Amino acid sequence: MKTEPRPAPSLAPQNLDVPLERDVFTRTLIRELSGVLQDVVGLEEASGLVSIVGQNMGRSLDAMYKAAFQVSELNREQVTRVLIDLKRRIQGDFFVIEETEDKIVFGNRACPFAEKVIGRPAMCMMTSNVFGAIAADNLGYAKVELQETIARGHAGCRVVVHLKPTDEATRSVGREYFKPAI
Repeated sequence: MKTEPRPAPSLAPQNLDVPLERDVFTRTLIRELSGVLQDVVGLEEASGLVSIVGQNMGRSLDAMYKAAFQVSELNREQVTRVLIDLKRRIQGDFFVIEETEDKIVFGNRACPFAEKVIGRPAMCMMTSNVFGAIAADNLGYAKVELQETIARGHAGCRVVVHLKPTDEATRSVGREYFKPAI
């Protein structure tokens, strides 16, 4: 029985300097999926499809945080802390710029998708829908305005979550979210 010679240990694939692990693979996969969607159906339709995924994820994450807090509904302060915490856990760097009864303005220095988000603004619908779903499910209403995004070439993100349908919210360009009817 003839056997194939084994490669030298230094040439074994697991010893090669290949920047691949689960996180990079997953971020690249999502980037490529959103890119294909943007190219095939256009940015607006791609954003809509990513929005559905984001809204489902937002509701799932909301349920996890409610269970951890042991509450049936988060208050405004908890919503703010949860939105920052969930982004921190996935390597985003969100922080509060301004917070009032009517809105929360977030800044962000690092996208969870890292460099994979550049040129893929449809991926930002994950943030919009996760934030919108959590805020609306707990506070009744949200309109998320993505004023600046890393995906569009800004140095960071500026995300406004309007908590009430004020005149300012009405004038803003964003997506509205409502608490689901029971």
